[in-house]
Amino acid sequence: MRIKYATKRRLNGIIFILPWLIGFIFFFIIPIINTVIYSFNNVSVRETGGMELQASGFQNYINLFKLEVTTQNQPILRLLIEENQKILVNVPLIVIFSLFLALIINAKFKGRAIVRVIFFLPIILGLDIVSSMLFINNTGLDSASVEAMQSVTAFTNTSISDILLKYAGLPIEIAQFIQDALKNISMIISKSGVQVLIFLAGLQSISPSLYEVARIEGATEYETFWKVTIPATANITFFVSIYTLIDMFLNSPITKEIYNFAFLKSKIGVGSALSVLFVLNEIVFLFLISLFLKKVVKLDYGKY
Repeated sequence: MRIKYATKRRLNGIIFILPWLIGFIFFFIIPIINTVIYSFNNVSVRETGGMELQASGFQNYINLFKLEVTTQNQPILRLLIEENQKILVNVPLIVIFSLFLALIINAKFKGRAIVRVIFFLPIILGLDIVSSMLFINNTGLDSASVEAMQSVTAFTNTSISDILLKYAGLPIEIAQFIQDALKNISMIISKSGVQVLIFLAGLQSISPSLYEVARIEGATEYETFWKVTIPATANITFFVSIYTLIDMFLNSPITKEIYNFAFLKSKIGVGSALSVLFVLNEIVFLFLISLFLKKVVKLDYGKY
């Protein structure tokens, strides 16, 4: 019996995710169901052990926005809005910056191997260790170093926006956006390591014959990038976007608030409600990213 290529690809995909699927069913599905149930109940711990549930409907969700505040006395709705704004700005920046670095590293030039080692060394050693080495306490610096750092900060705060407004003719909103992005460049770099590796693997998997055909047809480098590189890495871009989004969600202050509600304030129902909203918010972002990439480039879901 001969299996079709499309069927073989689907079987390979199922086999590939089977270990994760088994782990999800046995270790995660029950806690997820319990979290949803707890979010619609007032949850308390019995003296004899175990959970005691008292149905409350949507009251935990209502209290979450009307009564509860964060550890910084900030409304939950405001925290959610601020985190969504950060995600809307930082996810595209990290994805684009990662692709840009991967294109540079994948280019052919002398000393490429050394550049790759220098760039990927922080990823191998651990970004937290390298970050702690870079962002040292100012008290350990001499006066000249402190003045240099202060001058760099002053340049970032004033000169960049002034230059963009005066010479580039950009609107003030775009100039402010670029300035804010440059202020967060260290965060963007620290969050781009794994994404660069993924993009680099995707770029190296593109057949050289595609670029050769483009050169024969007289396509410029710009046209080759948009007509060959971008469509060929569409699935990789989608995967990197999902990875970046989930990474930002896992490192979000909202996860700390969920822990505080459930374990420090003993409000398990409210913490569960925030968890459910948090996951639904992530699902909405995943849907929007998928919809956007399907409009911009044609995603390949294995249909041949």
